[in-house]
Amino acid sequence: MSTRLDLSNLTLMDALDLASLIELEAKKRYTEFADSLGSRGVDDAGAVFRSMAVNETKHCEEIAERRLALFGDQPAKVTLDDIFDVEAPSMGDVRWNMSALKAYQLALYSEQKAFAFYDEALEYVTQPDVKALFEELREEEAEHVRMLVKIIANLPPSAEVELEDEDYDPNRPARDSFEV
Repeated sequence: MSTRLDLSNLTLMDALDLASLIELEAKKRYTEFADSLGSRGVDDAGAVFRSMAVNETKHCEEIAERRLALFGDQPAKVTLDDIFDVEAPSMGDVRWNMSALKAYQLALYSEQKAFAFYDEALEYVTQPDVKALFEELREEEAEHVRMLVKIIANLPPSAEVELEDEDYDPNRPARDSFEV
């Protein structure tokens, strides 16, 4: 499991904080990817990651609002250090030239990871209100999976095209050193 927390002892406040941090971690990772790749339009990998960051931000804000309404400004006991890549895509999975299709597939895998996390966590959760929250969050992740599967199914063939290095010249001999 991608958390070091004892899920059997989670309070509802802790569970909301955990869920919010899971979304925040994913948002940060998608933002890093989008920033590092840049974007040439609405249909490249950078744009895919930017849209995923927006979605994760919305979900994080919804959870945070719910937490605030229930528990006010009580300090959180759960921190980002308590989780690792629950939903966030792995750092090594992004390449500078990846296609929009590969970006969507990475996002799909990340949503599937989040679904699996909540599904597995339900085995350990003992508090009824936490169990209900995790069931709700698992269903939201399932909805995200269905949404991405549908998007991928409707992508045009051009979404499979990876970027090319515009400076690459196959006729130029490789250099043995960087000396001029």
